[in-house]
Amino acid sequence: MVRLRLRRRGRTHRPFYDIVAADARTKRDGKFIERIGYYNPMTQPSTISVDHARAIYWLEVGAQMTNTVRNIFHYDGVLLRRALQRQGRPAEEIEQLVAAHRERVLQRYWRNKEKRAERKRRKAQAAESAQSDAEASAE
Repeated sequence: MVRLRLRRRGRTHRPFYDIVAADARTKRDGKFIERIGYYNPMTQPSTISVDHARAIYWLEVGAQMTNTVRNIFHYDGVLLRRALQRQGRPAEEIEQLVAAHRERVLQRYWRNKEKRAERKRRKAQAAESAQSDAEASAE
């Protein structure tokens, strides 16, 4: 069985991944059939580059995705493009919808990053106020 999965590259603590089609029995960084794209999690936001046509080809011939590759394909719009092609939509409409999807994903990324930073600030303020209250009650 062919799987679409990640192949690790890069040095220690600086991972960089190729998205490859490989036999399910091969090692993680072993022999592969075809390189479909790459994924760099070290950038903000993560860099994703996928050849949509080849990814859809492998999915159509029965290749299975790992969960991580499924998420990457979702973010990049590969799964949306495949669904729209199956519906018989025109190529121009597909391009517009995929571009809009990518923009929504990017906006969601920045919005969630801001929310995490705000939660961290609130937690630090709460800890600071609790510490000052403890010092005041000790005196």
